[in-house]
Amino acid sequence: MFRSLFAVSILMAWTAAGTAQPASPASNSSTIPNEGEKSMASTDDPAAPPQAAPASQLTWFKGNTHTHTLNSDGDSTPGEVAQWYRDNGYDFLVISDHNVYTVIDVLQAEIDEQNRRQKRRPFLLISGEEVTDGYKDGQRGYAIHVNALNTTRVVGKQGGASVVETLQRCADAIRQAGGLPFVCHPNFVWSLNADHLAALENVYHFEVCNAHPAVHNFGGSGRPGTEEIWDDLLSRGRLYYGLATDDAHTFKHMDPAVANPGRGWICVLASDLTADTIVEAIDRGDFYASSGVELERVSREDGTLSLVIRELSAFGAYGYRTQFIGQGGRVLAED
Repeated sequence: MFRSLFAVSILMAWTAAGTAQPASPASNSSTIPNEGEKSMASTDDPAAPPQAAPASQLTWFKGNTHTHTLNSDGDSTPGEVAQWYRDNGYDFLVISDHNVYTVIDVLQAEIDEQNRRQKRRPFLLISGEEVTDGYKDGQRGYAIHVNALNTTRVVGKQGGASVVETLQRCADAIRQAGGLPFVCHPNFVWSLNADHLAALENVYHFEVCNAHPAVHNFGGSGRPGTEEIWDDLLSRGRLYYGLATDDAHTFKHMDPAVANPGRGWICVLASDLTADTIVEAIDRGDFYASSGVELERVSREDGTLSLVIRELSAFGAYGYRTQFIGQGGRVLAED
């Protein structure tokens, strides 16, 4: 992963040690050998996610996995929301209203027909829900939100006798509904910490970047930011993949003080643009999270992790700093 949160974050393997061999800065590429590397998911594990297609058959697909509409506390219809993302270069969108399952079939058919008439590229809707629960310990309240990807029905709040039990019950219910769970904005009302996330079973994803203005991504008052939480989890040997989302609620006007779209996303490496394929790739960790930087390529070959940053300016005006982070937050290499 990269220390430059709100630029780009990615986790492809756990690196315990390594010596940097950065490429020329002019090429916007960086590499690091992975000495003592430990694979994060065994291909021999029968419970492991399906394996990806060969690299030559894969494409990057940009999408957002946390979005709200008038079906809960957003300000726009599902159709208006889907149109914003399609028209702004996204390939897929999860509509994740609070404890609401939005049926997407009719809207998907309308989008497909419009795209066909206007000769646009495909745009995919994926079913979802923000399972919105909570736990109260005396006067202390905890916001417990877990997003569901590609579910087949509504899940709703599950309750529990503790923070961890409530989180676990929500995640389990999402799995039972056919979906992939990920923990939302752990620092929202300072609800969750690394201990809570480490205690969960069969949960491997959380929001390292949620672009809602009220979720404290950078921490504060002595509390760690979400990137520090991620470092803590990985340093314990606990696998978590970090997603970026915009948690958009407001589409009618743009203002830094509200939750607008387009501020955080993931790019998924997959063989085709279908709900099952995209979510399986997210499950495997075949994606990167960003709020600005785009990558041309990420690869791991012969013990070396490499990446190439896409040049976003025709004049080459942008500079980049890439840091490879290892156990305990140690900087293994910088370019």
